[in-house]
Amino acid sequence: QVQLVESGGGLVQAGGSLRLSCAASGRTFSSYDMGWFRQAPGKEREFVAAISWSRLTYYADSVKGRSTISRDNAKNTVYLQLNTLKPEDTATYYCAAKNSRVTGMTELRSYRDWGQGTQVTVSS
Repeated sequence: QVQLVESGGGLVQAGGSLRLSCAASGRTFSSYDMGWFRQAPGKEREFVAAISWSRLTYYADSVKGRSTISRDNAKNTVYLQLNTLKPEDTATYYCAAKNSRVTGMTELRSYRDWGQGTQVTVSS
């Protein structure tokens, strides 16, 4: 099991940027696929971005071109850079980890371990 702690959320004006971080415990972080999901009030949790253990990246259409996911295995940390933020990006952002042998990089149900979330609020 992996413990995940997100940070970096906050209040930002539309057009601004944020970098979210997710620190993971454990010595096998490099072998996990990592994902970011978000949940807005009254909506279901949705996929945002993911990075495989081999550094393949995946993005939701809603953030493609505006975001970058990366990982630093030496620091057991995965990042999500969000640029040109929009009010509709307002949500709680969650980091998640999954076994690389499990398929479904963009599917919420593929991920076993979850952080507590960090709030991102974009004002217009």
